[in-house]
Amino acid sequence: MLRYALLIFVLGVAFPGGAFARCEDYKPQPKPQNTFARDVGRDFDRILEDGWIEFAVYADYAPWSYEMKGKPVGVDVEIGRLIAKALGVEAKFRLVAAGENLEADLLNYVWKGAAVGGRVSDVMLHVPYDSALVCRIEQVTFTGQYATESIAIAYRVADYEEKGPTPPFFRFDPVAVENDSIVDFYLTSLIGPVDKIHRYRSVAAAMDGLAEGDTKAAMGPRAELEAGLVRHPESGLKVYSPPLVGFARGSWTVGVGINFQHKDLAYAVDEAIATALADGGIARIFAAHSLTFTSPKR
Repeated sequence: MLRYALLIFVLGVAFPGGAFARCEDYKPQPKPQNTFARDVGRDFDRILEDGWIEFAVYADYAPWSYEMKGKPVGVDVEIGRLIAKALGVEAKFRLVAAGENLEADLLNYVWKGAAVGGRVSDVMLHVPYDSALVCRIEQVTFTGQYATESIAIAYRVADYEEKGPTPPFFRFDPVAVENDSIVDFYLTSLIGPVDKIHRYRSVAAAMDGLAEGDTKAAMGPRAELEAGLVRHPESGLKVYSPPLVGFARGSWTVGVGINFQHKDLAYAVDEAIATALADGGIARIFAAHSLTFTSPKR
């Protein structure tokens, strides 16, 4: 999905030409001027007065955020509820589609709103955190880092009895990936457009293909691979994170994005997340979903 293409910017994959230089020759973006309050969201006092806070979360993004029986569920949704409880308000969720890139998502859902009929949410969850993003997208406060994501490989243990495969194996062994994702780009760059790369519409579909025996492995973000293990507990699958040749960084920090004008809200949300990290609340959410939790860099 397009949301993974934006991670090329964050991860600095060693494709031809290298990663983007951080803020080199970058001109600051114009801050919104003379903008009506409805366009820039509600301040913290208004949220407390209204008694609710709205979180923008990506739709169809299991195990992080998705709809089940008409209700939003997932790790990010539970983290949103945890934040709302700490603030003493009700949590509401807005399932949003991933746009062309992260800048577009933040513009549409955090600091301005879409050009036609758009509005912003109070907080956006699952925003990749990187110092380059901080300097390039000035209209957003990046804060509340709550987890670390990483690229991993799922494989059938019966096919790799001694140890799990690494990317060079996929010159010969079929591997499932999400089409047009960061992993698709990475493997194509590393080993070429070989016919062993089987492309699926999502990581979940890639894991289904692996479980059904269509491939010997699947590669993608660890949490999404582990969610596949939960769906296919009898398939003899395992997930691990090997060294990845050609990745400048195989992991990244995930946090929240808040309109830069609402610093008091950003501080309150960050404090709620810091408390939940310290008391194990966020780790327990991951454990409840049978996912590996890796503490973020804060």
